[in-house]
Amino acid sequence: MSEQKKQFETEAIRTQIERSQFLEHSVPMYLTSSFVFEDAEDMRASFAEEKDRNIYSRYANPNSSEFIEKVCKMEGAESGFAFASGMAAVFSTLAALLDSGDHIISSKSIFGSTHSLFTQFFPKWNIATSYFDANDLDNIEALITPTTKIIYAESPTNPGVDVLDLEALGNIAKKHGLIFIIDNCFASPYLQQPIKFGADLVIHSGTKLMDGQGRVLAGITVGSHELVDKVYRFSRITGPSLSPFNAWVLSKSLETLAVRVDRHCANALELATYLEKHDKVEWAKYPFLKSHPQYEIAKKQMKAGGCVVAFEVKGGLEEGRRFFNSIKLLSLSANLGDSRSIITHPASTTHSKLTKEEREAVGISDGTVRVSVGLEHIQDIIADIEQALG
Repeated sequence: MSEQKKQFETEAIRTQIERSQFLEHSVPMYLTSSFVFEDAEDMRASFAEEKDRNIYSRYANPNSSEFIEKVCKMEGAESGFAFASGMAAVFSTLAALLDSGDHIISSKSIFGSTHSLFTQFFPKWNIATSYFDANDLDNIEALITPTTKIIYAESPTNPGVDVLDLEALGNIAKKHGLIFIIDNCFASPYLQQPIKFGADLVIHSGTKLMDGQGRVLAGITVGSHELVDKVYRFSRITGPSLSPFNAWVLSKSLETLAVRVDRHCANALELATYLEKHDKVEWAKYPFLKSHPQYEIAKKQMKAGGCVVAFEVKGGLEEGRRFFNSIKLLSLSANLGDSRSIITHPASTTHSKLTKEEREAVGISDGTVRVSVGLEHIQDIIADIEQALG
């Protein structure tokens, strides 16, 4: 009889590697670069991949293996590989799967560094990218060419929190035999599992909600055995792997992911509701506000709306600058998904490498503000924004 599937929170807490001879309750850190072999035959068989065992921490380590196993269970994935950062995961995943002459179809609304990868570096290797509007999926099929290999997107998007219909994207990818990759960082696997809607691979920046306290950098890609094996073999050679220490921190952090994200979402919805009604705010967007253009899609594929709220301060750039300089409690930082609330000006920070026209095409105005809503008491978060607006 197969083991009964456990609930999300239980898997996050109880998924652990095998205990050592010391019978520890909490998994220790395995801060070792390499592992020893019993004899010459053991060493030969291990390098020949006849044995599934640890060889070198650039390939695998007990701490990274535990972290990967947890995320695979959370996402409903077969396999995964963990990286030193979110962008290492993005680059390594795409580089492992693409050949010179291949073509990517991507949402316009993606992280600034991913956009730079597509426009500045991939063209050097004759890899082209075509962009579609996150709010208009009807024109995607017109972009597909004989060399198209991947559909890539984020949902919710950064920083405009647009929501893409993952099922529709999955159907297009399946129809045309394309690899469908989703950056699920804004939602976390607690709120959304893109594989259920047709994604082949799911990427996370573990630096964000997975860690949740602004301590470590990490990335992870999970999905089918076949595709992850290609990512693993590329990464095993190129060396962007996650450190054992950071993997240990992240695995422990995932034990509290559900309870943390529940509070993030409750605070974010309350803040978004407050901002939407404020007379000094031009607009406010949050996936679980009924005014959000993709509210029904968000309700279909997400458990809650996430930790990020986007809004625009009335009065243009000067009023926006005054607002940022008046913030007292919230952190001025480019990170998100932290226990501490963070406020960011995307046009001058995370998306500054895009031209003004490129930013405006994805809904990022000079006055757009991104708030990563933390775990402080919501009344204190609102009070700080209120005094800054006033």
